[in-house]
Amino acid sequence: MINIEPQIYIVKKSKFISFIYEINSKEEVKKLNDQLWKDHKKATHICYAYTFFSISQNNGFNDDGEPSGTAGRPMLDLLNKRSVNNVVVFSVRYFGGIKLGGGGLIRAYVKSANLAIDEYLKFKMRNNDSNNR
Repeated sequence: MINIEPQIYIVKKSKFISFIYEINSKEEVKKLNDQLWKDHKKATHICYAYTFFSISQNNGFNDDGEPSGTAGRPMLDLLNKRSVNNVVVFSVRYFGGIKLGGGGLIRAYVKSANLAIDEYLKFKMRNNDSNNR
């Protein structure tokens, strides 16, 4: 399994911690989500999106109680836009006491996911470079 450091993004006192993992099934998504809840018991939300390369498996997302369309869906759109497959990206939110509004939530979750995706792609590029030498 790849080992990407969690990425942290803070906006208006809310902390977003993003994680990205390679996956092969929806069952893995559930197990990872359960583990993150064990590790982050005081988190307000743990939202996620996942994609598969195979057409036979559906992509998906979860807003985990955030207003509909402000967390999981934008992260899924980002994964598709960046053509990243067979991964799940999680964003663990610790509410900081200041509401972000719909647009602010979308920007925060996309930024958080983007940080994890950037690190994942850098990792993949480094490994491909070292394998090609």
